[in-house]
Amino acid sequence: MRLATTLLGVLSAATCLAGCTLGPDYKQPDVIAPRHFEEEPQGLAGATYGGPVDHAWWKLFNDPELNRLIDRLAVQNIDLQRGMQRIEEARSQTRIAAAQGLPSVDWAGSYSRTHQSPTGFISLVQARTGAPNEYNFFQNTLGASWDLDLFGQIRRAVEAQHATQEAAIEARHGLALSTLATLVDSYMQLRGVQDQLSITERHLAVADHDVALVESRFGNGAATALDLAQARTEQANTAASLPTLHNAESALINAIGLLLDEPPRSLAQELDRHHGAMPIVVPAAPIGLPSALARRRPDIREAEAKLHAATAGVGVAIAAFYPDITLTGQMGTQTLSAANFFSLPSRQFATGPTLSVPLFEGGRLRGTLALRKAEQKDAALAFHQTVMTAWNEVDNALTAYAQAQKRLAQTRIAARESRKAVDIAQQQYREGAVDFLQVDTAEGNALAAEAAFSANRTQVATAFVSLYRALGGGWAYPGFLEKNNAKTAR
Repeated sequence: MRLATTLLGVLSAATCLAGCTLGPDYKQPDVIAPRHFEEEPQGLAGATYGGPVDHAWWKLFNDPELNRLIDRLAVQNIDLQRGMQRIEEARSQTRIAAAQGLPSVDWAGSYSRTHQSPTGFISLVQARTGAPNEYNFFQNTLGASWDLDLFGQIRRAVEAQHATQEAAIEARHGLALSTLATLVDSYMQLRGVQDQLSITERHLAVADHDVALVESRFGNGAATALDLAQARTEQANTAASLPTLHNAESALINAIGLLLDEPPRSLAQELDRHHGAMPIVVPAAPIGLPSALARRRPDIREAEAKLHAATAGVGVAIAAFYPDITLTGQMGTQTLSAANFFSLPSRQFATGPTLSVPLFEGGRLRGTLALRKAEQKDAALAFHQTVMTAWNEVDNALTAYAQAQKRLAQTRIAARESRKAVDIAQQQYREGAVDFLQVDTAEGNALAAEAAFSANRTQVATAFVSLYRALGGGWAYPGFLEKNNAKTAR
């Protein structure tokens, strides 16, 4: 009765104290957007508008091959699979931390055969007459314990681990965003290089025709040796640029293959330039309100989760200064005979609370608290830095996309007019009105202008990718992460 009263008193006191959780409570930090981000963007020369961010932004290129690659990326990419494993690791750590606050029960059974020395400690006591020095000992014990977590040390640890788990999830979201953007960027560069190859090969065909024409005219005395040398120089210079372009094409195909966990050259036929064309240029990109990207970019959300975890860690360190009570109990049997292993007279039990009070830790607790507070401040600074970096990346990406659109318009004009100049120069050369130098110059200018136009189309596409990477769009596309999760689970 007295034992029951004591336990009831301990449990009552523990219940009163159980709601006491020490340490600072986490508060979501305010994110103040730059003033010019607070209003809907006004188009930036028509390149963007404030429509909702499209989760499947890559589909705006209207490229079926790219869409198929993205679907495969969600299933095959190794980095995404590893990211899922890190989430599973964090979830397991959360379960481990939460288990510390639950009662634990264990059972142990033992048997030993003992022979006591007559000259040992048994010689200090009066043994029962006829008692043997050698005997069996059987023991059966069911034990239980429960840390009452009076000041919330375990609860704060669980809170910190939950936040760490959220950080792992957001890190994978960021990885998905980066992987998506890298694949689309590589694909756009590949199609751009292949377009440059086609342009160069067309100019090489023209250069071959020019050489044949000049050689014919030279044989008839209508062209000079200088004309022939210039024609052959243009032919050689044009041909010399092809190996570099072929090398870049091969490297980009392999880069895409690596993202899809495919061996080198395995995608060469699928991504051949004759099976695809340069994707269309997106006339204007929907970007939503840039001021909302703090809740859209995974790196900001990850930094916030880490700040939450660091704040909870301070609470763990503060609670360590306070007493802790653990309720323990055990019951079972002890006997010298196996026949009495479960008999009532062989029963034994012990129960009661254990009070742990830190008296002297040599500065360990204060050092740990100082460390956790420093980690919290560092996490707060890291969050601020991540937000500022995000604003800068969005602003730079918006500007780059708008300026790339402007350059594209001018290079389109230049390419069109340079082609006209070549036609005029060739006609005048055939009529004998100009020497071949005029044709050579016009064709060189045309090649440069068409290459510049092609390069600027690629720049517009890659600037579009960079914009959506900065805006944090794409990782939440329905089905993208689920596909990878399903494969990882298998």
